[in-house]
Amino acid sequence: MVGEPFAALHGLLGRPLASYYLLVASAGLLLVIGLVMVFSATSVPSFDSQQSAYAGVQQQGLWAAVGVLAFWVAQRLPTRTYRFLGLPLMIVCLLFALVLVLFPAGRIGPVGTNLNWITIGSIQFQPAELGKLALVWWGADLLVRRGDSVRKWKRLAMPLFPVTALLFLLVGMNDLGTMLCMLLVFLGLLWVTGVRFRVFAGLFGVALAGVVVLIAEQSYRLERILSFTHAAKATGCTSADSIQGPCWQSTQGMYALADGGWFGLGLGQGRQKWDWLPEAHNDFIFAIIGEELGVVGCVVVLALFAVLAYAGLRIARRVDDPFRRTVAAACTLWLAGQAVINIGAVVGLLPITGVPLPFISAGGTALVVTLTAIGMLAAFARTEPDAARALHARAPSRLVRLLWVPLPPLPGSTRPTTPSARSRPAGGKPGVRAARGRTAGSSRTETRRRRPGPRAGSRTTTGKERR
Repeated sequence: MVGEPFAALHGLLGRPLASYYLLVASAGLLLVIGLVMVFSATSVPSFDSQQSAYAGVQQQGLWAAVGVLAFWVAQRLPTRTYRFLGLPLMIVCLLFALVLVLFPAGRIGPVGTNLNWITIGSIQFQPAELGKLALVWWGADLLVRRGDSVRKWKRLAMPLFPVTALLFLLVGMNDLGTMLCMLLVFLGLLWVTGVRFRVFAGLFGVALAGVVVLIAEQSYRLERILSFTHAAKATGCTSADSIQGPCWQSTQGMYALADGGWFGLGLGQGRQKWDWLPEAHNDFIFAIIGEELGVVGCVVVLALFAVLAYAGLRIARRVDDPFRRTVAAACTLWLAGQAVINIGAVVGLLPITGVPLPFISAGGTALVVTLTAIGMLAAFARTEPDAARALHARAPSRLVRLLWVPLPPLPGSTRPTTPSARSRPAGGKPGVRAARGRTAGSSRTETRRRRPGPRAGSRTTTGKERR
């Protein structure tokens, strides 16, 4: 009775496309939960400000539609496209980050800046979110091109360390939480490519010093750290004055989780979103999940993120291409690490950094970038050797390949082939067999099939002489 369910689970995980289905299913369910919870968290403030309870979820739904389109495009692109886009996207993100540092609040015609956002007309986006993808693509391409030479400090440092440090500095001056997520991506890239431990130790010391400087540079960041560590009664969450000050958000988040209990107050029945909990639709939406859906709802969300992380690491372990392996591991560490940072801050295990919860928190740029990464991972999942062979064996129709995703290349080939293409006669003439090329494993067969004839000038032996 105990072994049969595990045997069935082992059989399901042994299927060729298990990674693809686990990834898409977990991401899709998290996206649906996010839309429902954004509607619940924004209904009250949207009705108060715009006289419509659906204004917030309509905007998030529009961004979700754009994200699904980005997912569809990302899973159709070849790997060489990501490697090509890494450097241009990195340059664009560095320029945007520099503009936000120099002009944190300005406007020239239809273009404006607001701390972490750039506004072009009615479209507002966050360049730091694009910087995560840029770091993944550019860093993975650079490290894979270097190969085994990444074990040498000089070959690893230039130009990876200066460019990455500049990106961290420009982003961290306005958004420390996003910079910490980028740091996770960077460490994931180095870990997969086999960088030595002493390099990690040195980078950890430099990163820790940089984070301390960035925290001291903004007073509100220091208040959050002090309120988390309970360093003093005047600044910790132990007095009435501190609860009304820097500890207000964390305290109200704890009230929301405590009120939810095991099964919650019911969807839409939460009370902390009535102007009690700041950023209830964004950074602290997990507290609203705990209040309205209870411990059961929180466990479901955590389980979906665990399945997503397992699928991403499974893809990184099974793909053959080093670039795909590096990108898959870095993206998985990015999404799982960002979820841990957000949920840890809500439940009081980590300081508040203002990091949104992937798929669930309100925010357009973050959602589109996250779904783009999921589409890329889905494309990589289809290139696993067993998955590619299974897809070619099924021979899906041309309409399915056109509307959803093309066939991945077979293992050891550069482009996909179909059974009809392999059996087509050479020149298109019936009855004429195509000439065989020199493929791996075919030279031995051809040698065995070829019977050598008599050499010129040699005498052919007769049957009597052989006897």
